[in-house]
Amino acid sequence: MRTIESTGKTIDEAIEKGLEELSLQREQVTVKTLEYPTNGFLGIIGQKDAKVELTVKDDVKADAKKFLVKMFEAMDIPVTVHIEKKGDTLEIDLEGPNMGLLIGRRGQTLDSIQYLLSLAINKDRDRYVKVYIDTENYRKKREETLIRLAKKMGDKAKKTHRPVYLEPMNPYERRIIHSTLQKIPGIQTYSEGEDPNRRVIIELKKE
Repeated sequence: MRTIESTGKTIDEAIEKGLEELSLQREQVTVKTLEYPTNGFLGIIGQKDAKVELTVKDDVKADAKKFLVKMFEAMDIPVTVHIEKKGDTLEIDLEGPNMGLLIGRRGQTLDSIQYLLSLAINKDRDRYVKVYIDTENYRKKREETLIRLAKKMGDKAKKTHRPVYLEPMNPYERRIIHSTLQKIPGIQTYSEGEDPNRRVIIELKKE
């Protein structure tokens, strides 16, 4: 969190100068008075200005929304951003007429937006905040599709007695495959390759 010191003839003037430097409103900072102003002897000798400390409040929801709104304006895509903070996680839902553009092929564009936002809001932050972005319930639908795929490919590995190589997936999607097939007896999974081409391999457990 950013903190600055500011001085002025009065406490209010010192605060206003600090807010101007930060380009923020009063409700966006906390103020601590470091020194009170004194008039000194005859209003001249020993005169001292007020000094305050302004600390920017940690409003991660506002930071996230500001980042996304600017991004979508630059992309010229109308999007309504809904954000809810649950513990150390921001759950974000996007609404608009062209959400297919934001989802991209197999969710790659959505993943990229999520990654960029995570970088932006966690810069210089002491406590890491997780980011989860979805639109049109895409994540849930994709998860259901991957679970069906995992079971189907697990059955294929059992029938053919040969390893089954899945298409490259991101870490989140690979975890769904691994988790689903852990519950199926006689099957084991592992990943190989480097991101973004890392893929899951399904095979029979070796005796």
